[in-house]
Amino acid sequence: MSTNPKRDIFVQLARVGTALSSPLRIEYLELLAQVERSVEQLANLTGTTVANTSQHLQKLRQAGLIVGRKEGLYVFYRLAGDEVVDLLASLSRAGESHLAEIERIVRLYFSQKDDLEPVPAKELLERARKGLVTVLDVRPPEEFAAGHLPGAVNIPVRELEKRLKELPKGKEVVAYCRGPYCLMSYDAVALLRKRGRSARRLEAGLPEWRLAGLPIEHA
Repeated sequence: MSTNPKRDIFVQLARVGTALSSPLRIEYLELLAQVERSVEQLANLTGTTVANTSQHLQKLRQAGLIVGRKEGLYVFYRLAGDEVVDLLASLSRAGESHLAEIERIVRLYFSQKDDLEPVPAKELLERARKGLVTVLDVRPPEEFAAGHLPGAVNIPVRELEKRLKELPKGKEVVAYCRGPYCLMSYDAVALLRKRGRSARRLEAGLPEWRLAGLPIEHA
């Protein structure tokens, strides 16, 4: 037993920091915040090898950020808890506030794609309950099935153009996806506006909505 318990705690916290030192591992956490996934699924989504993905996931598991289960020949992972979502949100806020490069990327890339203010979560919930907007989930079906905003319509962004008729006309569409840096909602809003629809984005994604204690539905 160490004579400096505070230092011992900091050593363990440093394991979390080390686990977050890879951009790919942060991306895995974003994907796992949507739905439980296998090593193979994560490798396919990120364009990496199964072996490399497995090594990264082991580091996240050892840091207590994810948990796994085995099903036959496959291993599936999920976040250890919503505290991990909160950790990622705090990391994003700190980065945007204190790293000029992140602020520059957000300003030049994301703001350029959509210069309208996104819709705050509680405002969207109130407007959706009154039937004033159509809530559009542009994530893949398996993510939608695992949890989505109340009353949301699921049209993956790659299918949106050919399924526009499924969205009622004359009502604003608010699109959302995996999180604040997810490009799918930006692309969806751009397409909808190009087709003459009124469209905006939710200010965050499904994980942040859940973290705020707002209601979630399951397919």
